[in-house]
Amino acid sequence: MTRPDVVTREDWLKARTDLLTQEKALTRATDEVTLARRALPMVRITKEYAFEGPHGKQTLRDLFDDSEQLLVYHAMFDPKWDEACPGCSAGMDETSAPAMTANLKAKNTEYVRISRAPYDKIAKMAKQRGWTFKWVSSYGSDFNDDFGVTVDPTRGEPRYNYAPSPHTEPTELPGFSSFLREGDDVFHTYSAYARGTEPHGGIDHLLDLTVLGRQDGSRL
Repeated sequence: MTRPDVVTREDWLKARTDLLTQEKALTRATDEVTLARRALPMVRITKEYAFEGPHGKQTLRDLFDDSEQLLVYHAMFDPKWDEACPGCSAGMDETSAPAMTANLKAKNTEYVRISRAPYDKIAKMAKQRGWTFKWVSSYGSDFNDDFGVTVDPTRGEPRYNYAPSPHTEPTELPGFSSFLREGDDVFHTYSAYARGTEPHGGIDHLLDLTVLGRQDGSRL
């Protein structure tokens, strides 16, 4: 890798302020996309999905607990595997602090990891890694298929990230999905895949994926 040039402080400051102009433009563009994301129409969930976790069987509505919003990280963990994928595991490590869950909860948002592996495998891995966050199994339901994170060519044209997928074998892929609750009605508001799953750390990035946003009086 080529290293940057060595310059005087004055020349560095000029280069830095030039870059700041680009950064501010990117921030403004990102803000506009965030607002457009929050304004997306939503879809009422009518299918009864079943999940298994430490408290037994739960519905999608149950996963909200008493929050209005539910943010789901679709962690790659095929039923045939012994552990979740290394990349997803690293992301879950980075967001495993109880304070993160508590801070999201204070912003009316429940954060849950969901994988297709049976719950006994999930529980075993969580115990080994010392994870205490909510991580449930969608095994036996259509949830992963319906939300685009199980790509199975045997069930029709394979698609991922809203486009045809090159995968020729069934596989699990990562994603984020956001849901909003009004009473007992649940609505799907957003899903992101591929590089859209990169902002693992920091609750502002996560809250930007939801309808209610950051809830701190800012424009976002």
